Amino acid sequence: MKLMKNALWIVIASFLAFSCASDPKGDKAEVGDEVEVDSTAAAGAEDYAVNTEVSKVTWVGTKPIGKHEGTFNITEGTVKVEGDKIVGGSYIIDVKSLTVTDEGMDDETKAKLAGHLSDTVFFNAEKFPTAKFEITGVEPYTAPEKTEEVSEEDKKYILADPTHMVSGNLEMRGVTKNIKFPAKVSIADGKVTATAQFNINRKDWNMSYGADESLGDKFIRPTVHIGFNIEAAK
Repeated sequence: MKLMKNALWIVIASFLAFSCASDPKGDKAEVGDEVEVDSTAAAGAEDYAVNTEVSKVTWVGTKPIGKHEGTFNITEGTVKVEGDKIVGGSYIIDVKSLTVTDEGMDDETKAKLAGHLSDTVFFNAEKFPTAKFEITGVEPYTAPEKTEEVSEEDKKYILADPTHMVSGNLEMRGVTKNIKFPAKVSIADGKVTATAQFNINRKDWNMSYGADESLGDKFIRPTVHIGFNIEAAK
């Protein structure tokens, strides 16, 4: 009997460790004021059309008792390439396409959560049905001298082997901020692929719902993990 009780407590402890999700330990995007786009920088560039069938934006949000994750579709976009460099581009994110992809959650619950996130307290998708990211700069990546050790669980939130630092204006919910983050970029055989993973504070885009720590288990952390997965071709 004692052995069974000990085993039960091990199971409960493991469940609690999983449920009490902390912020994903991803790279924190540098956030600043909107930057004016230099239209002359891409004057001689080739346009690569974003493949909206495979390009996605992913998200992960956490709270003391768990986490949720999902995707947004990209409806259109262009990457501007000059030689072997990206010199501009933008894409449109369909906020109304918000999907919840939590493992183990039934479709009805996923739909209810997606509806809540699309409501006025979060993305307000009816008033702001789209978001936009416009590139303002791309430069080679320089690795930091020191890096923090992270757990195996958190490694999936950190981009491996970034090649560039990308900056751009992220317009969301009527607010535009310039963000800068590491990305892995490849230009080869008439195709561009770009992936990025980073954290932002949703309050910078006027999404403060549930961000008060005094709410206890109902607290929703303001840090949100974002992933960009972009593919474009001539």
